[in-house]
Amino acid sequence: MSKNIIDTTKSLLCPPGNGVFTVNTAKERKDKLHQALYKTTANIEQLWKDSIKKNLESSSPLLLGVCSDTGGGIQRGANWGPLFLRNTLLEEHPELNYKDIGDIRVIPHLLHDKYLNDKTIENCRKALYDNGDSEHPVSALSLTEEFCDQLFENFPKKKLFSIGGDHSVSYPLVKSYLRAKKKQGIKAAIIHFDAHTDLLVERLGIDICFGSWCTHILPFLDSPEYLIQLGIRSSGKDRSHWENTFGVQQFWASEINEEGAGSIAKRILNFLKKEEIDELYVSFDIDALDETYASATGTPEPGGLNPEQSISIIKELAKEFKITGADMVEIAPLVCADHVNHPEPQTTLSIGAAISACLIEAMDSDNS
Repeated sequence: MSKNIIDTTKSLLCPPGNGVFTVNTAKERKDKLHQALYKTTANIEQLWKDSIKKNLESSSPLLLGVCSDTGGGIQRGANWGPLFLRNTLLEEHPELNYKDIGDIRVIPHLLHDKYLNDKTIENCRKALYDNGDSEHPVSALSLTEEFCDQLFENFPKKKLFSIGGDHSVSYPLVKSYLRAKKKQGIKAAIIHFDAHTDLLVERLGIDICFGSWCTHILPFLDSPEYLIQLGIRSSGKDRSHWENTFGVQQFWASEINEEGAGSIAKRILNFLKKEEIDELYVSFDIDALDETYASATGTPEPGGLNPEQSISIIKELAKEFKITGADMVEIAPLVCADHVNHPEPQTTLSIGAAISACLIEAMDSDNS
């Protein structure tokens, strides 16, 4: 392990739970998380820095928070997902084996460095690194990509579970993952749970956002059909449009509900075996679930999957394929649709934690 990856982690990340820049907001929840992780609420910055080397060298999956919702644009609030979901995981799934590496240092107004002018980048470097001439990026997606690139360069087999944030954060996570796998000669596929296709080319002139990230990771796949989408139901176009235009595979929620999760999982497994896929990355947008189970999100949708279907599919895939990367995104714990009558955000957080636990367990298994 190079000293550079430790220095990079210290520069680009901050302690778990601190990714949303606030002074007093959610202080009790941050303190609760720090108490659970470090057995104290004092001197957290130094304790976190002291833990970095050991956490990076551990064989356990890493947990990374990306507290950005700048790539959303309909309903903000997913930036709180990493903090709230972490606490739920610790409370409801204390048996999980992972190491928390921290949060990306998010400037909440910024998305990607390519949208910024030089003066803005210089000013933000002064704010983040106390050095306007730093070579590090300043925007959430750019920071995430640089960290992941260096992580995989030093630890090619490292398994990373990330919590967003809106779904735009999956763009750098998946892009870096796929490049690292290709460098190792590993054939990877993406399993994408979502109510939406996320296959826009751009949204209002912005090419990378929550509705377009899938489009822009397709060039990094060996074939576009290695992007397999499940739970789709909110779309202005039908399935044939997306599959014929982009070459992806889709299993809409109605199809899964009618045919059954087991049958769908079997069809996916047969395809993955035929294509001799080596490893899987699972990106899970919480709105893949019906709004009955997940309304604390920016775009809750009816007619979706239930948690048992989702977990069943993940477990069936994990029996025969290594899941070596995953993310859980779009949980917005301070957001709740007016028409729901179940307790929120507890319902969404508890179910999101159960699916996250399933993914972390799969990544931590001998098969992975």
